[in-house]
Amino acid sequence: MAKTILITGASSGLGAGMAREFAAKGYHLALCARRLERLEALKQELENQFSVQVSIKVLDVTHYDDVFTVFKDFQQEFGTIDRIIVNAGVGEGRRIGKGHFEINRATAETNFISALAQCEAAVEIFRVQNKGHLVVISSMSAMRGLPKHLSTYAASKAAVAHLAEGIRAELLNTPIKVSTIFPGYIRTELNEGAKKLPFEVDEKTGCRALVKAIEKAPIKAYVPQWPWLPVGIAMKILPLKLVNKLS
Repeated sequence: MAKTILITGASSGLGAGMAREFAAKGYHLALCARRLERLEALKQELENQFSVQVSIKVLDVTHYDDVFTVFKDFQQEFGTIDRIIVNAGVGEGRRIGKGHFEINRATAETNFISALAQCEAAVEIFRVQNKGHLVVISSMSAMRGLPKHLSTYAASKAAVAHLAEGIRAELLNTPIKVSTIFPGYIRTELNEGAKKLPFEVDEKTGCRALVKAIEKAPIKAYVPQWPWLPVGIAMKILPLKLVNKLS
């Protein structure tokens, strides 16, 4: 019997890319995001190509009550949710102290508080099922504090990585698995206007690597593993002025 994966932020970027890769592997999909027309197009694309069931629901993850409602609705629809990928997030951010508190606040709230709501809703479902795989998408920027527009973003992604580890500590010795994924620079719609980034890969390459890593249900994974595994180790010990060159 095919398993079901719930992905948030599934209308574009890494969410949509992972949905395509998982559909090709035969998974049923529960996809949610803010943009219904994008979800409808993706559902049609996947169901035309693959023999899988795709259910879609509109969800703004900053509406916390809706997160719990949508996740439970998906669970009732499919019976079991085998994996939930906390992917929804924003790449916004501005330099600290330049009058952009509201943008930075929204970044922190979407990337951390909304992720907390998603994790709460996911683990509630998994506790009842007594099984499941929670996947939290962090970022390589979580390794260190970063300057310029990345300060709040990096902090929010570090927070969500610690949250995931705390949940994993809570669920040790249970059938529920928790994975923290640290993607490197993957070129998507989210960052299409940015300059060329160090070691960046295109969306398809990045999503294929993400799915390959997630399928192994690791404790943590740096994606793509080369060069981000050694870069991640280096980022933790190098002086900040050298780490800054990666941002």
